[in-house]
Amino acid sequence: MGQVRHVVSVSLGSSAGDKRIETEVLGQRFIIERIGTNGDYQLFCRRLREFDGRVDAIGIGGINLALVAGRRKYYIRDAVRAIAGLKTPVVDGSGIKQSWERHIILTVLPERGLALRGRRVLLVASVDRFSMAEAFTEAGADVLFGDLMFGLGVPIGLRGLTTIKVLAALLLPLFTRLPFTWLYPTGERQDTITPKFGGAYRWAEVIAGDFHYIKRHLPDDLAGKVIFTNTMTPADVELLRQRKAALLITATPEMDGRSFGTNVLEAVVVTLSGRRPQELTPGDYLEWMRRAGFQPRVQRLTPSA
Repeated sequence: MGQVRHVVSVSLGSSAGDKRIETEVLGQRFIIERIGTNGDYQLFCRRLREFDGRVDAIGIGGINLALVAGRRKYYIRDAVRAIAGLKTPVVDGSGIKQSWERHIILTVLPERGLALRGRRVLLVASVDRFSMAEAFTEAGADVLFGDLMFGLGVPIGLRGLTTIKVLAALLLPLFTRLPFTWLYPTGERQDTITPKFGGAYRWAEVIAGDFHYIKRHLPDDLAGKVIFTNTMTPADVELLRQRKAALLITATPEMDGRSFGTNVLEAVVVTLSGRRPQELTPGDYLEWMRRAGFQPRVQRLTPSA
């Protein structure tokens, strides 16, 4: 079996979601860990430095290195500062989002009878997953973008990728310089649900995107809804089941009872490839995911699904 590979995800999220597993991927043994820092940015930075040089790859959770709209990247100041000087490869899941999530929407779901043409999709944040926004649009879905609602609390849904690009060019140069915790629920805030924007949830057949945004304003009734997300703990799955969601799809596979974030899977792929993240293309990520035999998790939550 050879050397044990070790990847760690350090997250600004709640430590309640911490997990450590041992598994095998393509004949290699892996230790996979997720460690939350409860929204404490200084602790987050210290943890990153503690693992630097001691593990094969580091994923960062609860924060992105950059937000994307079209071909433009807007780097987040807090994230850039946090990883400055680290020698171990650091990933935020963007490689998986740009390749694997797109592949699931355009290829895997139609093969499983879940084509999206004409279906009403609420994507809670497109600048976090612009490739997902493009894929839903290309698949012919009727997409409502919730960036203003779920990011800023402004009750306005957005339509069209061009609108997203224009607003991103206007707003993201400023917002990416603000403390990231102002825009994204971290720490204990990830466990707080304040029902809001019920009309958008009711309108949607499919609710997609980062689960912390989805959960943030979750209504009591999700009957018949399809949830396409990631980073799901058993408690999160039970929450959706209690609210009668029909189907749960996660881009990353279930591992020992939960699906890790895309940053974890990206760290595994980078380790398997033996290359730096910047050397891997979306096609490379897709090929490694296929070689590893990873599959999305598709779980029926209610009998009527």
